[in-house]
Amino acid sequence: MIRQKGKVYLVGAGLGEIAYLTLQAQGLLSQAEVLIYDALVDDSILTLIPANCLKLEVGKRGGQPSTPQSEINQLLVEYCLRGKQVIRLKGGDPFIFGRTTSEIQALIESQCDFEVIPGLSSALAAPTLAYIPLTDPVMSRCFAVMTGHDLEALDWQIVSQIETLVILMGGRNLGEIVHQLLRHERLPKTPIALIKSGGCPQQIVWVGTLNDIVERTANESLSPCVIVVGEVVRLRDFLNPSQQSWGQDQLPKNSSLNLATMNQPLFGKTILVTRSAEQSSQFSELLKEQGATVIEMPALVITPPSSWEGLDQAIKQLEITSETFFDWLILTSSNGVEYFFDRLMTLGKDIRSLGKTKIAVVGKKTAASLQERCLKPDFIPPDFVADSLVENFPESLEGKRILFPRVETGGREVLVQELTAKGATIVEVAAYESGCPHNIPPEVLEALQHKIIDVITFASSKTVKNFCQLIQSLPEQSLPPNYLDGICIASIGPQTSKSCQSLLGRVDVEPQEYTLEGLTQAILNQYL
Repeated sequence: MIRQKGKVYLVGAGLGEIAYLTLQAQGLLSQAEVLIYDALVDDSILTLIPANCLKLEVGKRGGQPSTPQSEINQLLVEYCLRGKQVIRLKGGDPFIFGRTTSEIQALIESQCDFEVIPGLSSALAAPTLAYIPLTDPVMSRCFAVMTGHDLEALDWQIVSQIETLVILMGGRNLGEIVHQLLRHERLPKTPIALIKSGGCPQQIVWVGTLNDIVERTANESLSPCVIVVGEVVRLRDFLNPSQQSWGQDQLPKNSSLNLATMNQPLFGKTILVTRSAEQSSQFSELLKEQGATVIEMPALVITPPSSWEGLDQAIKQLEITSETFFDWLILTSSNGVEYFFDRLMTLGKDIRSLGKTKIAVVGKKTAASLQERCLKPDFIPPDFVADSLVENFPESLEGKRILFPRVETGGREVLVQELTAKGATIVEVAAYESGCPHNIPPEVLEALQHKIIDVITFASSKTVKNFCQLIQSLPEQSLPPNYLDGICIASIGPQTSKSCQSLLGRVDVEPQEYTLEGLTQAILNQYL
């Protein structure tokens, strides 16, 4: 037997959102078998990897515990020698202030095949997205990039004379950086900009001088940030189109503005999208197309059920006789589709096992997931909600046997009760489980603290409940009691709206059509 040869790709993830990922990196991620990634890698990028890819987060966030470099090296070698295609995903570019050299040395010593894939460094891209050019024929004929971690290693006498400085990872040492520059004869009126979370929806830019920037940012969390020092910072007011209409030193609303975006109806609005951690960013893309800045908050974690026994038994019954054992298969979510058909394949079967069993789905998205499996639903209720399924069912339910793969806990019982009341026999089986994430992403918390959120969207009752649970789990005084004041609460449909009313006290937007497209249009109507 020929042993499969593994390979390690050391990939730069860019500075933020998936939009700044290279096409080469995107292609490699879609084929990854093992992903070893840093904490600063954006969640949207993780949606590109296959479902069966092993994900290993190894930290590397400034000021917080992280996996020792020796252990990361060992992981790369171990999985490569197992014949796996390993992606080592790093923020920015692999060779700029990273430890790629150490990782390559370990791979060479173990005779592992590897390749380095460049990425867009925040040193170059973050200033660009903040409309600060690093060079200018008059103001800046050169620039230098340095790290803010080891300030004693820098020759400040030389550094202070360079026209434009770009300092990475310097937020925690801002005071000392300013002190050294002033001490070595840089003028107090020298402009300086701090770009936090460059390239992300929650990007914030603080602008000041060496004389006042420390005071201006005294009560702010500055990491991760890129610091730019030099006269080119003054060009931001002239080059930034948003300054003409917003006139502010902070730019939390949209980090990469252009005239096309500015003409969209949701330009200037920041929308928090609560979703499943495994869900694609389809809804976010719909909102971005309308000019919105989107921050995603995983509020559901989808996992396999505690036991496959019920579903496996139901799948075996699909072919128990020559006759159709189940008249209908009902699927009420994309998760139900994915887990049911994945399990079908795991058991060595395929869609032919359904025989003459008809399929009913709730919602356009569920139907789309089914069509990706080369199947067309026999019935979709007109209102795209489970409540209208029984009322509009295309045939008599008397005596019908129905297979219903569903969430293991926390699902609504009304559908089962109504189907049973109509004379159907329902076989409920757990196909997946949904739970609450452990914490709120730091960028979401900061956005709520800084009151830059205009709309919060909820696409299910569980996302509402888990959102409230995560908020309540925060340390005391993390958010003011009135943190929702001024924020529009948008719900996808009646049941989700009931949860919003019960737990949040109100709901401001509910679409006529209970779909993601309908919710997008309802939000647009709110601001047109």
